[in-house]
Amino acid sequence: MQVGVADRIKALDFIFENSPVKVIANRNCPEIKLAGLTVGPFEEGNEYEVLYWVARELEKFGVVRFRSEELLDSPKLYKIHWKERVQTAGQVSELPKDFYPKLRRYIAKLEVEAAKTPEKMREYEKVKQLAVDIVNLRLKKIISLASAPAQAEHILRNLTAEERLLYEHIYRLINKWKNQLLEFEEVKGEEK
Repeated sequence: MQVGVADRIKALDFIFENSPVKVIANRNCPEIKLAGLTVGPFEEGNEYEVLYWVARELEKFGVVRFRSEELLDSPKLYKIHWKERVQTAGQVSELPKDFYPKLRRYIAKLEVEAAKTPEKMREYEKVKQLAVDIVNLRLKKIISLASAPAQAEHILRNLTAEERLLYEHIYRLINKWKNQLLEFEEVKGEEK
């Protein structure tokens, strides 16, 4: 059974959820024991490394906050968008680590806030449009790279894991199509 691109993206998202992130304790908190997992104790102001999903749960209860480097926000997204627009077709700029999982979560968070606060709706719409623009700009570059001869690793190094999946899928598809298009076996047999 072949695993589809969507399944592989879900697997990458699962890996993200279980990857370590840096958080800062908002208050003192004793050690917390979960099923097979122990976190803490936490001292207010200190930095800790916990799994993303654990950090998200601790954040809900006000125990910790994510370090700003761990999160995506509007100013970072505007900068990424600008950088992506000024790059030439053959250049792919480097995105922050775990860009797409962070982007999905940022948009989801803004959507929840927009439902509660009408003022947030404008920011949500802007961020959503920026995200679509970034994806489209990068998609054009990925398609261009995939339709050219095999790319050197230094050209592809700035692709995210999700983009690499897409590049490899499109590259294989295009090459298969080219090979089938240029298959002359039947034509050769007809000429005899």
